[in-house]
Amino acid sequence: MELTNLDQPLFDGADATKRDLVDYLDAVRDRILPELRGRPLSVIRVRPGQQPFMQKNLPKYTPEWVPRTAVWAEASRREVSYALCNDRRTLLWLANQRAVEYHPTLVLDRAARPTHMVLDLDPPTGEAFPHVVRAAQLVRQALADAGLAGAVKTSGAKGLHVFVPLEDRVGIEDAAAATRALAARAERLDPGIATTAFIREDRDGKVFLDPTRSGGATVVAAYSPRARPGVPVSFPVTWDELDRVTPADFTIHTAPALLADRDPWHERMPEPQMLPADLVEEGHTIPIPRVQAMHEGKRRARARRQ
Repeated sequence: MELTNLDQPLFDGADATKRDLVDYLDAVRDRILPELRGRPLSVIRVRPGQQPFMQKNLPKYTPEWVPRTAVWAEASRREVSYALCNDRRTLLWLANQRAVEYHPTLVLDRAARPTHMVLDLDPPTGEAFPHVVRAAQLVRQALADAGLAGAVKTSGAKGLHVFVPLEDRVGIEDAAAATRALAARAERLDPGIATTAFIREDRDGKVFLDPTRSGGATVVAAYSPRARPGVPVSFPVTWDELDRVTPADFTIHTAPALLADRDPWHERMPEPQMLPADLVEEGHTIPIPRVQAMHEGKRRARARRQ
């Protein structure tokens, strides 16, 4: 495999070249590959002179040796050929295609059960990371109250991701329901900080506890770069150090030295857990946010017309 144009700037504001991206991914391959292996993968690519774009379907020129899987896309009524980034060669081929971000699914290929429950903590507009940290501590408390434990990482943007590993007996619908209930419980602990309001205009400057990362949804992988100024990295942190770090501390330039020979995401991940019945039951009483938001949007549109 030939690596090309390595000295080109990665994108405007990256302060990095394509070589820097390739070198970083190769340096962390033994950590990021376990997060990608066996999972249908979407990537965000940045081609010279173009805006970043998400690629799900592999291009026709993809080498035959790149592992892949066909997934039926109901929205477009077609099969999508997703990459399976199972090895170093595939990872470096994707890097050579200027794939900056790596977004695997929460289910393994051909599996019907999620491996993790995930809450995505999304800050309000502006620099509000301290607010996200406070919201994360609410999530940690809600988990502890339910007898659960999770691991936390920066999203690589301005937020945080909380991952809770699940036993393989947990189904997709129950995991999605439990995620909604967990978000609701964290919100109730301090509704002045966190909100579950799916419609942005209803969040009133609070941190959004997004429970929609479930089922076939994707989440940016631990150690994945992000196509943002400085090329930050989604990076594992401990709960206790959250108030001493910022997402900008972790970039493709700084992360390898911070990791040394460790894999903190794997080291800090709790053992797979069963979900408490009361959490699942509560979640099934909470409407699916996207559906609820759609109906609410239609209701508001009718009210404006009247």
